[in-house]
This record gives sequence, C-alpha cells and structure tokens, in this order.
Amino acid sequence: MQQRALGPFTVSAIGLGCMNICHAYGQPVSEQQAQRVLLTALDHGVTHFDTAALYGFGASETLVGKFLSQHRSRFTLASKCGMTGVPNEQGVKVRVIDGRPATLKATCEAALKRLRTDVIDLYYLHRWDKQVPIEDSVGALADLVREGKIRSIGLSEVSATTLRKAHAVHPIAALQTEYSLWTRNPEIAVLQACRELGVSFVAFSPLARGFLCGPLDVTAFDAKDIRRNMPRFAPDNYARNAALLPAYNAMAAEVGCTPAQLAIAWLLHQGPDILPIPGTTRVEHLLENLAAADVKLSPEVLAHLDTVMHDRLVAGSRYNEQGNREVDTESL
Repeated sequence: MQQRALGPFTVSAIGLGCMNICHAYGQPVSEQQAQRVLLTALDHGVTHFDTAALYGFGASETLVGKFLSQHRSRFTLASKCGMTGVPNEQGVKVRVIDGRPATLKATCEAALKRLRTDVIDLYYLHRWDKQVPIEDSVGALADLVREGKIRSIGLSEVSATTLRKAHAVHPIAALQTEYSLWTRNPEIAVLQACRELGVSFVAFSPLARGFLCGPLDVTAFDAKDIRRNMPRFAPDNYARNAALLPAYNAMAAEVGCTPAQLAIAWLLHQGPDILPIPGTTRVEHLLENLAAADVKLSPEVLAHLDTVMHDRLVAGSRYNEQGNREVDTESL
C-alpha cells in the first residue's frame, strides 16, 4: 500500500471509514462481519481507521476498540467529537451538535473508554457548532493535546475562513470533507487553504455514497438510510443523475478497473495530500477499494472524467436544508 502524510503521521494512502459498519446506510451488520472488515483492512495494509462518537451513537468506536485495540501500535486512530447522540424526553437518542468545551472533553473521555486506548491520534471537531466560537472549541481540543489524550486536531465540513481561524489557535493536522467526482465543494477554497497551511485533506464519501459503484434502487432504501433525505437520491433527481453512469462506467472499463476503483483513483490523482476513506460492510468491496491504489490515470483520462462526472452535471444538493445549515463548507 502506498503511504501518505496525515498530519504528523504516515498512513496508508487509502484508509477505512468506519461509519458503515453500524450507521447511516441501513441496518448495522453483525459484530462478526464488522470484525472481518476491520481485521481484513489491517491485514491488507490499512493503517488509517476513521470513526466518530456519532456513528451508531458510540457503536462504531466500541467495535473499533473491541477488534483493533490489541493491534493499536499498527495503525493511526482518528475519531470525532462535537456531534453525538443525546436522549430526548422519550429516552431515545437523537443527533445533537454541541461544540462547548466541556461537552467535547466529556465526549473524548467516553471515546477513550470505548476505543480501549489511552490516546486518540487525530481527533476531529465533527461539526462546527455555530453557537460556539470556533476558537473556543479548538481551544478545548488543544487542552486535550496538552493533557496527552489526543495527539492532533482535525476539523470536518468547515470553510477556508473557519480553518484559518482555528489554525491560529492550534495547528490543524487534517481537514475532512466530502469530496468525490460528483462533490467538488473543496475545490472552491478550502483545499487551497489546506495546502497553504500544510493541512492534510481527508476525503469522505469518495464513492458518492454508493452512487459511483453502480445503479441503486433508491425506492428500496432502508428506513434508516440517510440517503432517503438527501436530494440527490430523491427519485426524480436520481433518475437524472443515473443517466451519467453509462459514460462513467464505460470510462472505467476503458481504464481496466471497476467504477469504484476509478472514483478512488481519481481522488488519489488530485494530489499527494489527499487521503480517501471509503467505507464498506463487505470484505470483497474493501479489497476492491484498496486495489484502486494501483490504478494509474493519464492526464487525458483525468480531463475526460471532468466532462463525464462533475457536480455541475448533478441534480440536487448533497444535503437537505437542515444539513446545509449545519455545515460550514463553501458552495457555489
């Protein structure tokens, strides 16, 4: 596996996003299946595992801790705070964005226990709580660095302006945002800001939430599938977007790889500072994704891809109105 810098760490060029094993795209897989995916990734050279307190309201961190903690010296561990599950009046956990310093520190303490570790290598602010100055939230994370509970600080879904404000408080090691052939928001400003500041860029949802893996039946999504509330997957929009796939799939065939591998390889070719973290619940998809590191794309193929798959061709916003309000990323 190729290696790339993730802040102060050297990790596999392709990491593993650990959301899918318990959260977001339907019913969670069994613990045994999660174990197979996590350990197979480790055995095939993945040294960058990315989880969060939000995923399964702690379930993902618990699984990572249960199955990977005994191999802790072999990988870089990233997790996130600032967006968690909090019980409502009926006792049901609901997603809450809370960037207050005390909350972030409490979330970290709980995460350390779930992850079965003494320190988290890279700890992100999952969302900027716009009710709390970014300087205050990052200041709390800086306290955790000084206390030896985390080694470095990351941000997720923030703008170039917010990144610069945060970086002035404490060096930011990595910024994480959705980036793929069909989501180009980082190209507006934040990717350039990362490069100016020496911040690694972690690309989540590199496969466009499954869109770039092949046709989907959006009418059959599980009730808990977050794509049900994403405009791009609404039936009318999806029908328009699916019309982009034949030309894209033909390009993958021409290159000699799968559509998923083409999507990941495209990201790897956008710069040595970009680290995709595809997620999956299946070992065969994991191995397929990792093989993308060996796919070489010519300048001509890269230029052609921009005419075939680009967010200017895509119908629908990546988030609904609430989701768009919660993120701080630039948009056209």
